Amino acid sequence: METVYFKGIPCHTGGTLPKVGEKAPCFTLVTPELKDISDEDLRGKRVVLNVFPSLDTPVCAASVRRFNQEAASLDNTVVLCVSEDLPFAAGRFCEAEGIKNVTPASAFRSPMFAENYGLQMVDGPLAGLLARAVIVINGDREVEYVDLVEEITNEPKYDEALEILRKK
Repeated sequence: METVYFKGIPCHTGGTLPKVGEKAPCFTLVTPELKDISDEDLRGKRVVLNVFPSLDTPVCAASVRRFNQEAASLDNTVVLCVSEDLPFAAGRFCEAEGIKNVTPASAFRSPMFAENYGLQMVDGPLAGLLARAVIVINGDREVEYVDLVEEITNEPKYDEALEILRKK
C-alpha cells in the first residue's frame, strides 16, 4: 500500500507497485476498438505505462499529449495511456486531439492490472480510479523505471522516464 494525495487529501493504493529490476506483472487492457492488448502482444518492445485517473482532467490529458509528442522519436517503444476511462472516451479524446503516437488502454475490465501494479486508489475522493504513475518496462519485461506521482494533480517526471528510454 502506498499513499498518494489528491489536493492534499491522503489516498491509499491497494497492492504493491513493482520495483525497478523486477519482472513486470502480466496485463491485459482494452483499446478504443474494444480489442485486448496484453504484455504478450508487446513482447520484445519497450513499454511505457502512462497511468492516470481519467482523461477528463487537464493533468492527465497533458501527460497523454506529452508522451504523444515524445513517442514518435523513440525506437521500439510503445506508450500505453492507461486509465479506468471507457475505451470509447479515450479514443474520442485522442482523435479530437490528433494523438496518434500512443495507445489509449482502458483497465475498466482488468481489475488485475490495478491490483498487480498496486495503483488502484482504495479510499479518498478518487477511490476506484488509478493513481498517477509512469512505469517503463524493457523488452525482457523487466521494470526499468517507476514514478508514482505523490500529488495526483502534479504531472509525472517525463524527463526521467524519457532519459531511461533514450539510453538504450
